[in-house]
Amino acid sequence: MEIALFRPEIPPNTGNIARLCVNAGVPLSIVGEPSFDLSEKAVRRAGLDYWKDLELFRYPTWEIFQKEKESLGKRIFLVSKFGKKVYWDVSFTSQDVFLFGRETSGLPEEIHKVHPSDQIISIPMAESSRSINLSNAVAIILYEALRQEKTRTNP
Repeated sequence: MEIALFRPEIPPNTGNIARLCVNAGVPLSIVGEPSFDLSEKAVRRAGLDYWKDLELFRYPTWEIFQKEKESLGKRIFLVSKFGKKVYWDVSFTSQDVFLFGRETSGLPEEIHKVHPSDQIISIPMAESSRSINLSNAVAIILYEALRQEKTRTNP
């Protein structure tokens, strides 16, 4: 399993997600350039003492990320409020990758257009709500996928 963030914008969200990934034992991928500095000096100054334990991958573009994951036989799930399928209606596997969009604008429309619609999932929320905090959304999806995997391996 893997978490991927598309051009993240808010350092504390990325820090929380990195901590989640370390504790869950899954890698984190950053697709495109984040809006902040991810250098060792910057993360150390931010107090991210667990960053050294993070399995972090960087991809300059969506196309490179997509090509690599698909060549490895991985499914990429876009997590989007525009997904027609609710996350709890999907059977996840240990080979799945979950891609989350930018905090302010989500994933670009051109990625949505070319992606299989059955691999665009959503988290239900009130109609009046704009969004769920990114790090909370990652936790919801990641721990459901881990729960499913655990249930399969230890019925």
